[in-house]
Amino acid sequence: MEYRRAAMPHQRARVERVEPSPLSVPLVDPFVIASARVDVTRAVLVTVTLRDEATGARAVGLGEAAALPPVTREDQPDLLRQLDGAAGVVHGRRLDVGDDLSAVDALLDAALPGAPVARAGLEVALLDALARLRGIPARVLLGGEPARRARTLVTDVTIPIHDPPYMARLARGWHARGFDCFKIKVGIDRDQDLRAIRAIRDAVPAPRFRLDANGGYTSEEALSLLRELATEDVVIECFEQPCAAGDVDGMARVAAASGVPIVADESVKTRADLERLVEAGAADGVNLKLAKSGGMIAAFELGRAARTAGLSIMCGGMVETRVGMTAAAQVAAALGGVEFVDLDTVYLLREDPFRGGYAADGPTYVLSDEPGLAVERA
Repeated sequence: MEYRRAAMPHQRARVERVEPSPLSVPLVDPFVIASARVDVTRAVLVTVTLRDEATGARAVGLGEAAALPPVTREDQPDLLRQLDGAAGVVHGRRLDVGDDLSAVDALLDAALPGAPVARAGLEVALLDALARLRGIPARVLLGGEPARRARTLVTDVTIPIHDPPYMARLARGWHARGFDCFKIKVGIDRDQDLRAIRAIRDAVPAPRFRLDANGGYTSEEALSLLRELATEDVVIECFEQPCAAGDVDGMARVAAASGVPIVADESVKTRADLERLVEAGAADGVNLKLAKSGGMIAAFELGRAARTAGLSIMCGGMVETRVGMTAAAQVAAALGGVEFVDLDTVYLLREDPFRGGYAADGPTYVLSDEPGLAVERA
């Protein structure tokens, strides 16, 4: 697929305000994975005001910097400190934006070096405001005119690690809401993981599974799980990060022997990571996340590189609200759609402090054609 961005009008916008604030939303159930547990989101909402120097028009953009320690080394206090410091660097600065977004990259390189999670939150807010000033959806700002046609995404829903009977009850509830594709968190106890998958298979008509070990298995544990499931009536669409982030050899062994597409998540944050995995034959796909790559621009470019290398793409998140999920969905749409959509965490929250961005019908998202992310505070 070829990506061409239509010519964009030149724009000069000045940063008038950057305001970070805690974003802590309780979850319905604890979100338990092989490497972490979350009961309340530990994110920072970034609000940016831009003023167009030619017209004087102002736009307010929103971004979410989402921490998930220890998956992210940053926690909410770290993000608040980093973003408070960045606000002083970018306040009053001019963004001179034409057909590309290099000016945004340069500003963020100066403001938040080595801080991908905070950078992602600030970048999304800046791009949201820029797209609002231009009157176009964020996906069009990112991917050009072809992105206008990609609006509909169908997501899986995540079942965190709990007792197998409870995981089966969760799956039944989600199935009643229209979901039939389940991302099952595994990686702590292989035998319990098998029981959970079987319980969900027996509880829900014709479920499709995406397994995610978050690096919790050895290659042999991952392969033994798959060998047992291969003899049973279980449909596995992909297996995400079966081995630890640094265990490229283990990932390669699973990819070579599993017969199931292996999707790298914790193992791939940058183009260099992608190249290393491709060379080793360690993945069939990559999971794009704004928090680990530093924002929408880098995630989009990583997705393009993965496509060029012949890999499939998943778009996921870090237990985010509607702001973060919409931003990730805009990246998926800018790429013309992706093979695996994992943008469900809004459904896992007790409350939604935002509105807009998309219309949802069960697992189906239809992105708004309104400018920017089109997300507002509720």
